[in-house]
Amino acid sequence: MVKVPEPRYEIPSRIHFSKKIIPDLYEEEKKKIDAELSKAPFVALTTDGWTSRAAESYVTVTAHYITAEWEMRSPVLQTRPLYESHTGTNLAQVLTGAVAEWELMRPNSNIPVTTDNAKNQVNAVIEAGLGPQIGCFAHVINLASKRAISVNQMDRLLGRIRKVVSYFHRSTTAAHVLKTKQAMLQIPNHKLIHDVTTRWNSTYDMVERYLEQQAAVYSALTDKTLKKYIKDIVTLSDDDMKVAEEVLQVLKPLKMVTTLMSTESAPSVSMVLPLKTRILQSMAPSEEDSTITRDVKAAIREDLDPRYTDPPLQDYLHRSTALDPRFKSLSHLGAALCQKTYSDLTTEILATEEGQAAEPTGPDSEPSPRKKSAMEELFGETFASKDTGKKKTCGNTIKEEVTSYRAASGIPVDGDPLAWWKSNECKYPHVAMMARRYLAVSATSVPSERVFSTAGDIVTAMRSTLSPDNVDILIFLKNNLKL
Repeated sequence: MVKVPEPRYEIPSRIHFSKKIIPDLYEEEKKKIDAELSKAPFVALTTDGWTSRAAESYVTVTAHYITAEWEMRSPVLQTRPLYESHTGTNLAQVLTGAVAEWELMRPNSNIPVTTDNAKNQVNAVIEAGLGPQIGCFAHVINLASKRAISVNQMDRLLGRIRKVVSYFHRSTTAAHVLKTKQAMLQIPNHKLIHDVTTRWNSTYDMVERYLEQQAAVYSALTDKTLKKYIKDIVTLSDDDMKVAEEVLQVLKPLKMVTTLMSTESAPSVSMVLPLKTRILQSMAPSEEDSTITRDVKAAIREDLDPRYTDPPLQDYLHRSTALDPRFKSLSHLGAALCQKTYSDLTTEILATEEGQAAEPTGPDSEPSPRKKSAMEELFGETFASKDTGKKKTCGNTIKEEVTSYRAASGIPVDGDPLAWWKSNECKYPHVAMMARRYLAVSATSVPSERVFSTAGDIVTAMRSTLSPDNVDILIFLKNNLKL
């Protein structure tokens, strides 16, 4: 058809796209991100690993930084194959390679890295000379929740629910009967949910949906159409229903935090300690608690309490929380620790300013003498202010600025901290510099984990032989290219 109106036109082939168009797009987009990264005063990273359909292992590195306009950017930098075992040393080489290739190091600052809590990931950050290493908060909540639902009574209860759910998923007849009963009992026409072992919140959703559909499930299982085919399926008793409802109530704060961490566009590390404190408060034992409730609460406390307790990391997280206008009152801390946090923040700002002042600016860095204006030549010091010689030192200016920032009104917890800083940067320039550094650090490794979903759309069963270089390019473009 095309050759009739224009015989000279050659239709672009697959090779043309794979060898010319896509690599050119990649180079063009890489230059844009490289230019933006070079302007970012501070950069943080997240990293995680995944396995393709071709059983090839990859490590993805994502950068996070805040622009001059106080907008968060989270570009995927690279997705590289890892043929060796996932030891800390091998993972560290991937990280150092990414830092060198993208020139991420900045004077007088480290690069924080958010990973899951696996020991090899923690060791990789240390061996790469980066840090602090931030354990993914979503992963921490997942571990605590899994421990909670593994207590004996709860584990047996979940086993019975899974049998019922599996039966209705497996049998089309049972699914049809359930749908009929839902209409008859005027219960929402929702399918039962089966949980996934790697995601604790799917277990929460499974129990919640079962409780919603309990009447329809019981009616369907006692229906004569299904009754004769049912084996080893036991519906929940009234006591079981009560236990399930109590446990759901206990787990609700963790479910809300998990949802928040997964849906928030940029969950900052400043949220970690306030959320941890809030969860632990909700897990405090009560005299009214049943045995199962006490056991679940204790399991969560035992798992969550020791997290983020390393003193240097804890101080780092306290400072990040202080720089978030939503939590800067630090009401979850005692007065002494609150004062120490702001003192540490002041000290760090002073150290950063001194480091910048000490940096050489070149061989001819000495300033040339300023030429006096005509008015200065005529009047000299005749009308000079008496306070001219009493200029504030940099240290006093910074201390006053931090004190003023601390006394300022905060914003609601659902407010936008970056929007607040955009409006108040001129008031607190030194504190704003630190906020741009700390608030860029992600509380979770979800940004890198989201790449897994993207990769599943790229490395499909029909395209499982894609070369690692092409996988890297396609994932990079899929996540970064704005069409």
